[in-house]
Amino acid sequence: MRSDLASLPGSPERPNEDWVAAALPASGGGGTVVLLDGVTPPVGDDGCVHSVPWFTARLGGALTELSASRPDMPLSEILSLAIRRTADAHRGTCDLSHVRTPQATVVLARWNASSVEHLVLSDSVLLLESPDGAVRAVLDDRLDRVPVEILRSHEATDRLRNQEGGFFTAAADPAVAARAVTGSTPRAEVRSLAALTDGASRWVELFGQGDWADCLGVLREEGALGLLHRVRALEAADVRAGGVRRWKPHDDATAVHTELGDG
Repeated sequence: MRSDLASLPGSPERPNEDWVAAALPASGGGGTVVLLDGVTPPVGDDGCVHSVPWFTARLGGALTELSASRPDMPLSEILSLAIRRTADAHRGTCDLSHVRTPQATVVLARWNASSVEHLVLSDSVLLLESPDGAVRAVLDDRLDRVPVEILRSHEATDRLRNQEGGFFTAAADPAVAARAVTGSTPRAEVRSLAALTDGASRWVELFGQGDWADCLGVLREEGALGLLHRVRALEAADVRAGGVRRWKPHDDATAVHTELGDG
């Protein structure tokens, strides 16, 4: 069992708001992967005295500890408890009811000898590779369903944030865990898995350089950092061509790839 991970900030002027961890027990009998993409708030009040990296570090740390130490607890309950713990850490200093309170996307995967569990909330991606090389992408596509013209307005986006008919992220309400995409796959049907923030998944979703199987092939051959360098080169070329296709020409980009073996 082997795990490879890498993360690059979108800009040297801003801290990296992504967070990633892989925990592989010494017995080799299982493990967990946690990946978060902190949501960059618009300039202005968000009701919190803490930064997004503060939030993702605490939520990510809680998710890693709980998913590794509580095999009896479903991933949705782990996310709920981790959100509650993180909220309690700044409830006394911050307005956690603010719509822009620090928040993040979540990918959580955990495996043992019999199964691979998964949880995805918002627009980060989990890839599951079968022994024959087929790759399944686990996606929460609710943000993708929001029209682009709405997302261009901070106020219009706020009206859909963590609301029915909109999209959901991990913020301060533990109940959001019930909105995550969850499931389980027999361990024998998963050879490897990978998690990507949307800054890394641009290789497929924005630049169309290949499909998810191709992306996992890059991770296997060039490593997580190799994929991120490919994305940065594509972004730089896009900027030079005057074709910046999204609000950020560069985004924080994080990837983790874990080889589970043949089960």
